[in-house]
Amino acid sequence: MMAYLVMMTARLVELHRVLKLTGSLYLHCDPTASHYLKIVLDTIFGVQNYRNEITWKRTFAHGNVGRNYGNIVDIILWYTRTDRYKWNPIYTQLSNVELLEKYPHKDADGRFWQSVTLRNPSPRPNLKYLYTASNGVTYKPHPNGWSCNLERMQQYDSENRLDFPTKPDGALRLKMYADESQGEVIQNIWNDIPPIGALAQERLGYPTQKPLALLDRIIQASSNPGDIVLDPFCGCGTAIAAAQKLDRHWIGIDITYLAISLQKYRLKDAFNIIPNKDYQVIGEPVDLTSAKQLAIDNRYQFQWWACGMIGAMPLGSEQGDKKGKKGKDLGIDGKISFIDDATGKPKSVMVQVKSGHVKSGDIRDLHGTVDRENAAIGVFITLEQPTSEMNKEALSAGYYTSELWQRDYPRIQILTVEQLFEGERVQMPPAHGTFKKAEKVKKSEGVQDEFGI
Repeated sequence: MMAYLVMMTARLVELHRVLKLTGSLYLHCDPTASHYLKIVLDTIFGVQNYRNEITWKRTFAHGNVGRNYGNIVDIILWYTRTDRYKWNPIYTQLSNVELLEKYPHKDADGRFWQSVTLRNPSPRPNLKYLYTASNGVTYKPHPNGWSCNLERMQQYDSENRLDFPTKPDGALRLKMYADESQGEVIQNIWNDIPPIGALAQERLGYPTQKPLALLDRIIQASSNPGDIVLDPFCGCGTAIAAAQKLDRHWIGIDITYLAISLQKYRLKDAFNIIPNKDYQVIGEPVDLTSAKQLAIDNRYQFQWWACGMIGAMPLGSEQGDKKGKKGKDLGIDGKISFIDDATGKPKSVMVQVKSGHVKSGDIRDLHGTVDRENAAIGVFITLEQPTSEMNKEALSAGYYTSELWQRDYPRIQILTVEQLFEGERVQMPPAHGTFKKAEKVKKSEGVQDEFGI
């Protein structure tokens, strides 16, 4: 814990330094660290800039709780640089049951409403006036005064928005209609954003992946379109994806190529944007020499980087963990999915990466993996040049035929890292878009330019 706090303190100092005067910082943690981090944040940001401790129900109830209460929440600490921070209230929609509880009354035209006070919360001498309503009764204000001036009160009356008391000396109140409500303002307990399910479409298998809805809410509340969102521990890129979706600029930082490759895959899959064309990736190998050095330093990081070069989703997040450890090797380092028929069922390209000691047996193994996984294509990425026997083995695997695109693709393909730097990519049907979109592209001119990713 002490090592973690020291690490975080140094980074929070720098985050405070670069944060705009109108900016906010959200720090996600669990209850074992939140109280320590709040002391650190109070010191760096100032207690006056603490805004909220948000409790997020991150999972469902556990059935295996022993001698304690189930731990199903995480903490999000919200601090701002100054009191000039941006703030956009977020509303949640009520269920039908909640609407009936909150708006129990019904007008003749079928509109539901609730009765709210017309009392001013603080003394306002200029709003103390007698009001003769359309029902002929004259009402006295609360000692603090009305909550609106005479002109607004008359407008409420003409629109049938006044709730007349049963007794003449009762309190005049206001009708608030359900169909005009934006919803209920979000409070500091968030129990409406469920965890990512095992079969959820957005699930990437990354250990600390957060729901997109969680980052959507935070970014919408504390920034506007065109603002910059920085995530210094961006992992698989949920904050980046949310920022891109909400038309914000973004900067993401992470230490592992697993995270970087997952983000590339996610941005291509969700928004069809290309690294080093639509956005910059800084810190990756830029030539063969730096790629070889990465392979020497950490071969798993090299594998994840190579997957990112061809737009494949690295599978290290499922087979191992982000620290570079790996479980059972199934002969697959990455995967690309594409749709090639009217059923909409994805087909797969299996990717294997080798940083050294390649031989023809590796190609036979990949061929066997492709058959075992019922994949369409297998891709072998190698740092070394392939042998002639490897090329023959790949050629003997035949072709995958796309009926939709009326084209044959080599079933087993070998790509060297040197070729990747020269711009060569996997030969395969387009990896993005629906069947209808693909059909439209197929009929258009220049279809050859659409092949490969």
